[in-house]
Amino acid sequence: MKKIVVIGIGNILFKDEGVGVYAGRYLEANYRFSPPIEIIDGGTLGFGLMDYYLSYDKVVILDTLSIEDAPGSVYRLPADELLGLGNYRKTAHEVEVVEMLEICSLQGSTAEVSVVGIVPEDITTVEMALSQPVRENFAVLTRGVIAELRTEGVEVLELPESATLDAIIASYGASAAR
Repeated sequence: MKKIVVIGIGNILFKDEGVGVYAGRYLEANYRFSPPIEIIDGGTLGFGLMDYYLSYDKVVILDTLSIEDAPGSVYRLPADELLGLGNYRKTAHEVEVVEMLEICSLQGSTAEVSVVGIVPEDITTVEMALSQPVRENFAVLTRGVIAELRTEGVEVLELPESATLDAIIASYGASAAR
């Protein structure tokens, strides 16, 4: 049985930059997984992610993707494709995620890593919220993670009582302002 971790990456203080953290919390609140997986709030851990790359068989990263496309566009990228995207490295944690992948790949015994990410509209405004295009495609982002987990043989059960995106954002002490 594969040891799987989902890591939500980002900085919740900078609008869309926090979407990976919110998505991880949303999945944790609304679904159960069999076999169990871990869901980690990776925040802006950067180099602290190395242990996950080395300790798990499969790592799914939830994050923004700073690529040229419409805000709210969702992508699933295996690590080898991510390493080829020079434009991806626009925020400090994006640089660290890619550098960690590069360092770990040199060691030869790393997890299979993929990124399920969304193109942000605003990663500079200091506000705990999400832009409208990212909000509108948040479900596409979370469904992308669920699809990724199902390809690994994980059974995903949606809970009957679900937490809303607004409740998740508010749990960080912010309004869920649009």
